[in-house]
Amino acid sequence: MRISRKMEHVHYALELGQSRQQGLSDIKLVHNCLPETSTDHIALTTEIGDLIMSSPILINAMTGGAQETESINRELAILAREKGMAMAVGSQMSAIKNSEVASSYQVVRRENPKGIVFANLGSEATIEQALLAVDMIEANALQIHLNVMQELIMPEGDRSFVGMLSRIEAIVRHVQVPVIVKEVGFGILKDNAKQLQNIGVRFLDVGGSGGTNFAAIENARRPAALEWLNDWGTPTSIALLEALSVYPRGGVIASGGITNALEAAKALTLGASAVGMAGAFLRVLRSEGVDALHHFADELHQGLILIMTALGANTIQALGNCPVVIMGETAEWCRARGINLTSYAERANWSK
Repeated sequence: MRISRKMEHVHYALELGQSRQQGLSDIKLVHNCLPETSTDHIALTTEIGDLIMSSPILINAMTGGAQETESINRELAILAREKGMAMAVGSQMSAIKNSEVASSYQVVRRENPKGIVFANLGSEATIEQALLAVDMIEANALQIHLNVMQELIMPEGDRSFVGMLSRIEAIVRHVQVPVIVKEVGFGILKDNAKQLQNIGVRFLDVGGSGGTNFAAIENARRPAALEWLNDWGTPTSIALLEALSVYPRGGVIASGGITNALEAAKALTLGASAVGMAGAFLRVLRSEGVDALHHFADELHQGLILIMTALGANTIQALGNCPVVIMGETAEWCRARGINLTSYAERANWSK
């Protein structure tokens, strides 16, 4: 029996790994030798619009749509419930077209009845499909993912992207939960961010390169690979700074190759309201097991508390006020694109 495309994606995501070239090594946190706080004073609560999240770590969209993926979503949902993290499911279009696989998504709500859960569809979705996706898992928000290059490389992928903005705008107007537009690993830059903002999209997940590489995954599935496209996309550090030049703090989620507390802290210090992680959780779950997965989540939270204490930032909001120096390729790109970096380095607010 042929393995499903969903499980092929899981297989290649694990086999190919993450490049970790997400640009966050260019981000330098500024040490505070007089933090005037304690680990007991640190609060990890953050907000995305009206959604109050007890952790800034989001288990980002990964999988679903095949019976084999249900166990993965079950374990991730239990993790989200136990550790107070929001969770997004993978694209639900397969379940909308075939109700037999809906359980692979619904398991997330069954295991985490009171948690924050994000539905997920692509930009080809209609209003009716968006409403069905939200209803399917009683979602608190809806992610609309953008994956043009993945589709173009995918042998069976879409070839026309006409009407993307108008479809997203219609969904924003008719869905009663927050809509988050996210990239799958190629980045959202300021020009597109302005387009999305103009149609009423209030929240972005920048989904930069450096994490799971869907160009490489689809090339691994192709009879004749287009390997010269494997480096397509913009690193997370750059995509985040570009998006933040358009969107206010509180409206941007950082994702793409973030795997530890230091990288998460850097993204939050730049101004992200939350940090999405997918590949790192999947790798630990599939290679080390459930206990290691829960330990990994604890390490992330404990690491954030340690870093926030060292910086003198008692809250995620205060963390976003701490000074940070941006260097290297990220700085060169931003200067070329007219993004002011001096204001980040000159922050002097060590408030709690």
